[in-house]
Formats: sequence, structure tokens, C-alpha cells
Amino acid sequence: MSLKLKHKGKVRELYEVGDKYLLMVASDRVSAFDFILPTEIPRKGELLSRISMLWFEKTRHIVKNHFISSDIKEIKEYVGADFDENYFKDRSMLVKKAKRINFECIVRGYITGSGWKEYQKHHSVCGINLPRGLQEAQKLSEPIFTPSTKADEGHDENISFQEMKNTLGAKLADEIKEKSIALYKFGADYLEKRGMLLADTKFEFGLLDDELILIDEVLTPDSSRFWDKSSYVVGTNPKSYDKQFVRDWLKGSDWDGKSQPPELPKEIVDGTFGRYLEAFDKLQGD
Repeated sequence: MSLKLKHKGKVRELYEVGDKYLLMVASDRVSAFDFILPTEIPRKGELLSRISMLWFEKTRHIVKNHFISSDIKEIKEYVGADFDENYFKDRSMLVKKAKRINFECIVRGYITGSGWKEYQKHHSVCGINLPRGLQEAQKLSEPIFTPSTKADEGHDENISFQEMKNTLGAKLADEIKEKSIALYKFGADYLEKRGMLLADTKFEFGLLDDELILIDEVLTPDSSRFWDKSSYVVGTNPKSYDKQFVRDWLKGSDWDGKSQPPELPKEIVDGTFGRYLEAFDKLQGD
């Protein structure tokens, strides 16, 4: 089989492997505020791939997924002689090709980020009314499902669940919501036992032979907010194990939020990788 670049996203590359498979490669690129930053985080792609693989194995009882293998020898058997092992090793996953559902499936267990901004104005998030008097980073009584549009370039837009239903149909939309919340609850319970809180996360799904499956990445520091349980205080911006560290630095810099972002200083690069590595180490704990 030949290897052909199908799509280059903000942080991932997809290569076609014949008609039925894809090679998904996690780069060291970082995106924030819908921009690809000029500075990479060395080994970030490797950690993200290993974290996703952990979750793909642990969540099969909730929903099937596209993951086949990350073993470089097995991948080479699928791809063929033109495979560059040095580039793809440790950051690649061979996956089944599915028809992507073009929505970000976001689940929020705490009120933070863009949800907190919307709540301050309307006491709601994506059309879901919430109790008055909530504080930043407060845990919600139940996780909420708040989808957004899926943009490969530019801005994703938060939408209501009803808008998602209108596009996909009620049956498929309901199944996606059910699976997303079940995945969130499983992940939140698993993480809390290891000293982390899952503030929110996003999932992506596809259809394979008309069956819903989990695709892309899952419960990584790039797609989730992981907070340190021991230092969590309602009403504050908790210590995180994700790229919020990068976002906070950008917001505190002179960057206008519209032009090309600045280079990240070494301490931010090192600090970001350190947080990702700490999250990975905690995830592997008993």
C-alpha cells in the first residue's frame, strides 16, 4: 500500500493507507485560540498518542473506536516500503477509516473557559440554563453536553444540542450525547482516583458501516482540562495539566489575539511538556 497525505490539521496529520485505513500522526505543534503557534513542544505528539491509546483501550466497553495499532512493525506491514520510520515512530496510530461527524462533542463537568464567559452574561451555556450564583470552576450538579461546529481552520462555534439534532437527526444526536457523557463520567472517575479533576473535554465520532465509533484523540491534555485535585479551589483558576498554561501566557503577553502569535519562551515550552508528562504519569498509576 502507498502512503498519501490526506489532511494536515492544526496539530495532526492524516495519511491514507489504502482504502480502509488511516495513519494518524500527532505532531509537536501547539494550537491556541484557533492559531497554530510558531513554537513546538518537543515529544508532545508522542505523549498525546500514548494517552489516547490508553483511553481507547479502557473505553471500548462504552463505545467502539477506530484504533488498530501503534506498533511500528505492524504499521509498516500495512503501509509498505515507503514508510519513514524515524518520523512516524512513537507518534502514530493506525486507525480504521470512518466517516467523520462534523461536530466537536464537548462535555463540561465544571463551569470554566468559554462556558464561564457565556454563563456570566446569560446564566446559560449553549442554550442550557444553569442555576444562578455559580462561581468560576464550580462543579456542576451533572455534566452537560455542549456541542460545537468542527472547523479545521478558523473558529469553532458553540451551538445548541437542538441545532445538532436538526443536522444529524434525533437518533444519531441522542446516541452521540449519551456516549459522550458516559465517556466523560468514566474518565472523570478514573482521573479523580489519580489526583486529577476532568473539568471538560471534547470527543469526536465517526460512522463505520453505519455504526457510531470514537475517533481522533480522546481525553488528552490537548482536548481536555485536567486540574490538580489537591489544589482545586472554587472561584479560582486551578492548576492544570494541559495547554491552559500556554493560553494563560499568551493572554498575559502583548499579543493582540489577531496577528501571528509570538514564539513561546523556553520556560513555557518546558513547563507545558512537564505538565503533559505529569498527567501521563498519573494516568498510568494504579
